[in-house]
Amino acid sequence: MSRFSGISRLAMGVGMTCLALSAAQANTMQTQSPSVEKESFGQLPDGRKVEAYHLRNGHGIDMKVTTYGGIITSLRTPDAEGEWADVVLGFDNLADYRSEAYRQSNPYFGALIGRYGNRIAEGRFTLDGTTHELATNDGANHLHGGERGFDKRLWTAAPFENDSEVGVELTYVSEDGEEGYPGRLETHVTYTLTADDEVIIDYHATTDKATPVNLTQHSYFNLEGEGSGSIVDHRLMLNADAFTPVDDTLIPTGELRDVADTPFDFREATPIGARIGADNTQLAYGQGYDHNFVLMRDATAEDELVLAARVEAPDSGRVLEIATSEPGVQFYSGNFLDGTLIGKQGKAYEKRSGFALETQHFPDSPNQAAFPSTILEPGETYQSRTVWRFSTQTPTP
Repeated sequence: MSRFSGISRLAMGVGMTCLALSAAQANTMQTQSPSVEKESFGQLPDGRKVEAYHLRNGHGIDMKVTTYGGIITSLRTPDAEGEWADVVLGFDNLADYRSEAYRQSNPYFGALIGRYGNRIAEGRFTLDGTTHELATNDGANHLHGGERGFDKRLWTAAPFENDSEVGVELTYVSEDGEEGYPGRLETHVTYTLTADDEVIIDYHATTDKATPVNLTQHSYFNLEGEGSGSIVDHRLMLNADAFTPVDDTLIPTGELRDVADTPFDFREATPIGARIGADNTQLAYGQGYDHNFVLMRDATAEDELVLAARVEAPDSGRVLEIATSEPGVQFYSGNFLDGTLIGKQGKAYEKRSGFALETQHFPDSPNQAAFPSTILEPGETYQSRTVWRFSTQTPTP
């Protein structure tokens, strides 16, 4: 039950490092009024209109969010010298998110993921004596909510702004039986861009029948700027002393394996590519990193925000820190990007040109009794929070 208790507003006491801005960056980040603007982002085949919300904080950091899939299509931040770049992979038009090439590779760029993020073995789980059959869209397994998960649904939006922050609340109602899931799930996801250069993502959901819920956000980052090449030189720290090894279909075996003396030990900042080519069965299964990491946290404060990850870009000096109330984070090193998708600058998204850090409960939890439960009961409220904080440091090429 504790998973669904209230989550307090972010305090920087979670251990996220507050870094001083360089002089160049400080000069370019003069205070301005935060704002939120709505614009058209196209139309679905059935005639429904898709909107984009352009959020900008007082320092000029800005992001765009669409009502189609709750997708973050762009996120612009300054580097250590005050130069601005978009640091998430994606497109500037709806057609590219719905193209046949995108559907074939289905990378989920920037999208909200649900009803269940990550994989469920054989698209099947048993709950209260009833076996539920889900869509199988990843070989024999169910991935990221099925054929038409939350990433392909049209959400309703309610923007807001005040003196210190701007944002948009997105709402989607998933009807009983959608993609095979039981229960009518009402979901609210709020994106907030703060004066502290944070993006706060709050998730809330309620149901009228017991159902598994595991919501996440699937942005791919390149802190040198999207389209700028490989992310293997980015330095990654993961606050995790274990990971969940997988079989050859990327379903967890049920083991929590110590990261010590393995290529999965990122407890100290390490280039993503330093050990990605190691002779390791787990890396072979994912063609790189595509694994859930078990975050270190105090067992008495399992719903509190903890620092999950810190990523540093060596050339630009951009830093991303991620805190979450979730017990795990899926680190994906962009192994299946293959250059067929062309990004916002007209550059191909090649293998490992972006990374994802998806805060989450563990994959296949409905079939793994030893994993933290993902079952939401009627009368409970699913609540989860993830925070991205952007800053800079002196580049270390």
